Amino acid sequence: MAIEERPALRAHPEVRSGCDTLGGRYLRSFWQPVFHTADLAPGQATPLHIMGQDFTLYRGDGGTPILVDARCPHRGAQLSAGWVDGDTLRCFYHGWRFGADGACLEQPAEGSAFRDKVGIRSYPARDYLGLIFAYLGGEASPGSADAPELPRYPEFDRSAGFIEVDSYFRACSAFQNLENALDMSHVEFVHHDNAASFTGIGSGLQLAANESTWGVTYRYTRPDGAVRVQQFGMPNIFYMTALPTDAEIGWQESLFWWVPIDDTKHMQFSLHRVPATGAAAASIRARRERRRTTIDLAHQDLCDRILAGELRLRDVDPERVDLVRLQDDIAQIGQGRIADRDRERLGRGDVGVIAIRKLWQRELNALERATPQTEWRRTPDIVPSAWMLDGTARLTGRDAATASAPDIVDVRPHVEVEVQLRALRRTGALAESD
Repeated sequence: MAIEERPALRAHPEVRSGCDTLGGRYLRSFWQPVFHTADLAPGQATPLHIMGQDFTLYRGDGGTPILVDARCPHRGAQLSAGWVDGDTLRCFYHGWRFGADGACLEQPAEGSAFRDKVGIRSYPARDYLGLIFAYLGGEASPGSADAPELPRYPEFDRSAGFIEVDSYFRACSAFQNLENALDMSHVEFVHHDNAASFTGIGSGLQLAANESTWGVTYRYTRPDGAVRVQQFGMPNIFYMTALPTDAEIGWQESLFWWVPIDDTKHMQFSLHRVPATGAAAASIRARRERRRTTIDLAHQDLCDRILAGELRLRDVDPERVDLVRLQDDIAQIGQGRIADRDRERLGRGDVGVIAIRKLWQRELNALERATPQTEWRRTPDIVPSAWMLDGTARLTGRDAATASAPDIVDVRPHVEVEVQLRALRRTGALAESD
């Protein structure tokens, strides 16, 4: 049965991301990261496919990211194949030129006779902490969309140390990854070899999920009373202590966004706050830079082989792959590209999953009925916390009031960059050939 025809999807609109779906409309009412700042040079244009929709993303000569429709209104040519002229974009086919606001400025063969009657849509876009954020909501008409203020995260804006910017592509519904974050009981099994894992972690009786002014506060209490607190922000943000991938850093104070490419593929964009300075910072940064090259196996390809029975996880060299991502690939993609929820049997360990589904269903019901939706806001006390791990340095301390703007460091393995750019740029004829 085709994706569009499955009854389960009609019952769960939150897994849909197109602009004509409830889930897609709700996501579009929030700013979303869509690309890495480092991947868009001044004067460069690129195709972008995000949330089931094609766009052209380019950076003007002045350095500002600009997001507009994918195609020229003349005869449908792909605008990203054209060239950037100042902060304007000229179509490759017949040279029609458009401003950053989407207005048609020139029609060479027509003497610009009716340029005032045509245009493309422009969407607000901003560089922030190494990512390009876009607001895709508002009215679908030529010109710029009205947008709320871009949310800021003061703990990351000003911090002693540096910020790692990261991301990856995963070939399943973004909602499966979102729910995985509010499912601590999987850690004991999927990530059993991680420094943060232990027998009984995520036991259902010790889990709690409570609505906050931002979304959900998710809490696990160890038998000895130590607590790990994670914060989920509606509709698709997680402020958390992520599983360790570096012995010196330990828990990673992180912001995650899960953004659909379409209903069956998504990106996770990540920021990691590393409050280390001096020699400690230099050592960590050098180690992370080496890791970008040492990891030369795409976890996505290995996952496909494991799920096809061609490879075993224990036979994979953990030095050559991001093991945490591969483990989560196997679990989440193993559910199906879009999990069949009608076959699920949820339990006490799924309190986080149940909580976030209820919030999404409530908000989508309000959107469908045109009744007021919750105005989510994060207050200063909505922060994550966790117990210390043996053998890790205490790289902590919220010092936004006194620290300067931190360095932004891209830590994506080079093989990951290649995979995600192929996925994000797969628009138009390329996508139709899949």
